Amino acid sequence: MRVLLIFAISAVCLAQTDSRVPPEVKFKSGYINPIARPADFTSAMPWGIAIADTRVPGFEEAQVEIAEARLSCRSDGKEVVLNDDGGEVRGGLYRRIPWFGTDAHTPIPLAYSDDHAAVVLRVGQRPDQVWHFWAASHRAPLPAGHLESCTVKVRARISSGALLQIGLDYWRNSTVGYGTGGNNHEAGASDWYFPSPDWQEATFTDVPKVK
Repeated sequence: MRVLLIFAISAVCLAQTDSRVPPEVKFKSGYINPIARPADFTSAMPWGIAIADTRVPGFEEAQVEIAEARLSCRSDGKEVVLNDDGGEVRGGLYRRIPWFGTDAHTPIPLAYSDDHAAVVLRVGQRPDQVWHFWAASHRAPLPAGHLESCTVKVRARISSGALLQIGLDYWRNSTVGYGTGGNNHEAGASDWYFPSPDWQEATFTDVPKVK
C-alpha cells in the first residue's frame, strides 16, 4: 500500500520534528505531496498508521480505537462521500525498522469494542510493527468533474503509549493492485495524533495551508 515518497517531502518533514514521535518514524509531521495527482489516477483510498511508543511505561497495553473512517472529495463545488465506514478497517502489519522497509506484511489483527461500534488496534501487542490500515469498504472512483480536494476524517480514541497518523492515496483506478508501487500516489498525511481519554477527530486534507 505504501508508495516511496520524493526526497523533497522527506527533507521538509525531517526538519519539523516532535520529540513525542519515535525516532525511527520517517515522516514526523504532516505534509502534502508537492507533486500533483497524475491525471490518469481516478480513484482514492484513505489510510492510517498506528504504532506503539515503547518509551512510554505500560506501552504493552497501548491501543487505538476507531469508530469511523470517512473520505470525501470536492468536485465542481460539491462534496461527494467516497468511503464512510463505522468500526471497520482492513490492513496489515509492516516492518517498522527500517520504516516500511519492505511491502511484505501480515494481516492486521483486529479486535472490537463490546458493542462492536469500534475496531480496536492493540498496537502494544506488536510494538515492532507499523499497524497500517485503510478503509473497510472498496476503493471508490473519484467524482466526475474538476477535482478540488479530498479529505479524510477518522474518529479515534488513542490510549497512552499509542500514536496515530492518517492520510490519503490516489490510485490509477478502483481495482488495480499495488504491483511494483507505481499504481498509487500518496497525497500526503496528517500531523501525528497523541493520547487522550477523549475521542478525537483526526483530519487530513490535500489542500495546501495558506501561510
